[in-house]
Amino acid sequence: MARPNILILMVDQFNGTLFPDGPAEFLHAPHLKALAERSVRFANTYTASPLCAPARASFMSGQLPSRTRVYDNAAEFASDIPTFAHHLRAAGYHTALSGKMHFVGPDQLHGFEERLTTDIYPADFGWTPDYTKPGERIDWWYHNLGSVTGAGVAEITNQMEYDDEVAYNATRKLYDLSRRHDDRPWCLTVSFTHPHDPYVARRKYWDLYENCPALDPEVDAIPFDQQDPHSQRLLKACDYDAFEITPEQIRRARQGYFANISYVDDKIGEILDVLERGRMADNTIVLFVSDHGDMLGERGLWFKMCFFDGSSRVPLTIAAPGWDPACIQQPVSTLDVTPTLAALAGIDITKLAPWTDGEDLGPLATGTGSRGPVPMEYAAEGSEAPLVGLRDGRFKLTLCDRDPPMLFDLEADPKELTNLAQDAGYAGVLERLKAHAESRWNLQSFDGAVRESQARRWVVYEALRNGAYYPWDYQPLQKASERYMRNHMDLNVLEESKRYPRGE
Repeated sequence: MARPNILILMVDQFNGTLFPDGPAEFLHAPHLKALAERSVRFANTYTASPLCAPARASFMSGQLPSRTRVYDNAAEFASDIPTFAHHLRAAGYHTALSGKMHFVGPDQLHGFEERLTTDIYPADFGWTPDYTKPGERIDWWYHNLGSVTGAGVAEITNQMEYDDEVAYNATRKLYDLSRRHDDRPWCLTVSFTHPHDPYVARRKYWDLYENCPALDPEVDAIPFDQQDPHSQRLLKACDYDAFEITPEQIRRARQGYFANISYVDDKIGEILDVLERGRMADNTIVLFVSDHGDMLGERGLWFKMCFFDGSSRVPLTIAAPGWDPACIQQPVSTLDVTPTLAALAGIDITKLAPWTDGEDLGPLATGTGSRGPVPMEYAAEGSEAPLVGLRDGRFKLTLCDRDPPMLFDLEADPKELTNLAQDAGYAGVLERLKAHAESRWNLQSFDGAVRESQARRWVVYEALRNGAYYPWDYQPLQKASERYMRNHMDLNVLEESKRYPRGE
């Protein structure tokens, strides 16, 4: 059998607790539900870092931010770091991206042979945090709770315009691939910006969630003085003092978020429909994933940037030839995508070992393997020093040099309300996980590297904004003279070659 094609469907800020074994029952997401039913569902998948650019660099490379040096949303992703696109391309795959990947720096491809759209976020160093000014908000780009108070209905937004374009270009590319003009296997990554805030949705999706039972958070807002130190920093970073958030605003924000899951589900349905009608579905691996989650008002927190499950847990499903549908409870990581795709594509993954912090999920998916403790890192806005986390079995540990440790038993306490780090009954668990963390991380060195990176970028960014400005943002090229019918082409050959299926 020919080597499988690979279709990666990526969304942005999809809370993994809403995807316990496929989309939650109340979600109107028929295409994702159908995809989940034929996939291996990894029910406890964690992002490598709960923020867009670090999460995506780690997803693509299989390396933690401490290795990629993509610590935040304005840190350069270096061209010499191998990604799954590089590994697949070296193995003879055609690689393409439609949509968001939040690459920062002059390399906007990172192994993709072509990009069909520009990105939705800037590619320069303008969003660099500053650890030398702890607690200072950078108002023009930091999150604030206006996304909550402004939730509602619109028929077009900046985000919708982008995802409409992403879906159009992805389906156009699939139609082109169906014509079989290139005999290479392909990997197409389609990456949407929804259901990321703002929580604004089209009316037809908004109305699906009128009186939805999930509009109220399960955990009420925790008073500021009872929040853990990192959550307090995040509330300040989101300018929570400037907003009086009402229960109705919370409900509207969650309604907009759920509505945008349905919006992106429709887009995914369009793409899977073209895959099927192009006679490619039988030999195509379909992987669905998000970069990180969204707290959605649980405990009074919004967006991401922390290791609580709403923020750090994401959906991950893989439909692959030879894999029977199943639900895997063992915690895994988005770091695992790169070695898993490589193995499915027939690449010798022993050669990938130096390049990844992830593990091939094939043995786990087929019932013959396991996965070690899952690591996470965060070193961006709302932090004053790097945070690291481990999910090991039922336990989750968070460490930061600025804060007391946090230890949760997610089987007994899935809402993460009881910190067991001071409980003598869990001292052995705490020490075991701390020892594992200390063998993996030197937090002082990590902090020094982040500060050095930030300082360099502050100098470079301010310099590059003086005088002539050369943007790094990706500029999609379209050769109009090679599209449709032109006079250097034979019309008969053109019409036949552009038709698929032929002869029906």
